[in-house]
Amino acid sequence: MSRTKTEEGGASMDGNMRLQDELGKSADDLRVHGGRIDAAARLYCSAPRPWIDLSTGINPLAWPVPQIALARYQRLPLASEISAMVDAAAGFYGLPANAEIVPVPGSEIAIRLLPRLLPSGRVGILTPTYRSHAAAWIEAGAEVSELATLPDPGSRDFETLVIVNPNNPDGRLLPCAKLVAFAKVWTAAGRRLIVDEAFAEVAEGASLLSMTELPAGVVILRSLGKFFGLAGLRVGFAVVAKSDALAWHHMLGDWPVSGPACEIAMLALRDRAWIAATRARLAVDRKRLDHALERASFRVLGGTHLFGLFEARDESNWLDHFARAGILVRAFAASPRHYRLGLPADEAAWQRLELACRAASSPARRPNTAQSVTPRPAR
Repeated sequence: MSRTKTEEGGASMDGNMRLQDELGKSADDLRVHGGRIDAAARLYCSAPRPWIDLSTGINPLAWPVPQIALARYQRLPLASEISAMVDAAAGFYGLPANAEIVPVPGSEIAIRLLPRLLPSGRVGILTPTYRSHAAAWIEAGAEVSELATLPDPGSRDFETLVIVNPNNPDGRLLPCAKLVAFAKVWTAAGRRLIVDEAFAEVAEGASLLSMTELPAGVVILRSLGKFFGLAGLRVGFAVVAKSDALAWHHMLGDWPVSGPACEIAMLALRDRAWIAATRARLAVDRKRLDHALERASFRVLGGTHLFGLFEARDESNWLDHFARAGILVRAFAASPRHYRLGLPADEAAWQRLELACRAASSPARRPNTAQSVTPRPAR
């Protein structure tokens, strides 16, 4: 049975591992995945409302979606509308001369499709990173191995390599020039390279889409969910060499995303003024986040302009501390002193976070270590 150990799961996983419907019945489950604000509200009934969800890396101030014509909801998207969205994506992301952009209903779907479109076998994943990639390959029967660093580009140990760049949760960023050189050698022998660039909008100049040509076997994933704050829109893109695109189109069909999503994505990707202003705002907000957590004696470990990864001073239950203030943060079963926090959406949320951090800095208000969450086996 194929098995691996991942940072987010914190325990062995196998082909039957799935997030179960009963998640949210204990505080332990809040360490399994981010975004479970409904489960947190059920577990902490007396916490202040509204809840502040800092457990994801999603921009809390999304691109302002305009009113969409009713006709977009009443008919299937036209080929010209899908094409206009793809052209906007190419204009924003960049597009190698021999590559094609394939729209997908969210990059999570692309992650799950990869093992169906590419042969399973030996897969290396640069870790720690989020568990979706490993889970998809394991369920397909692949032999998955964790890698702390890039393998030798001439290595024959793996047929497929997966890299998240910039990485979640630590923000690790491989320089573009280094990754381009690696990709050319790695794929020359017919091996495949998957680069998940869901957070690349906040790391300008890091994308492999700056290459003049994309080697066959390279797959680059992009998403509107993180930087644009439109996770619920379910729009992403897989960028592949044109010779590899037909299989993707065949798997996804003629209408991979909805008509309203096409228009919203196109307009967002073309809004250069909003993009520039948002990049500047996120950089400022991330510094404020670091300052707030450092005041509570957390150490900054890394992150991007959308989130920070922090190390607590001890193994007290800081997830519980923030939850009692109505703030959901991302904690990790495998690394009980590590916490990832996204950015608050408004001044009221910032002030509640900063108040919780000031309370955490007081020994008298320190959470009880005996109440720390006991990790549950990943499923």
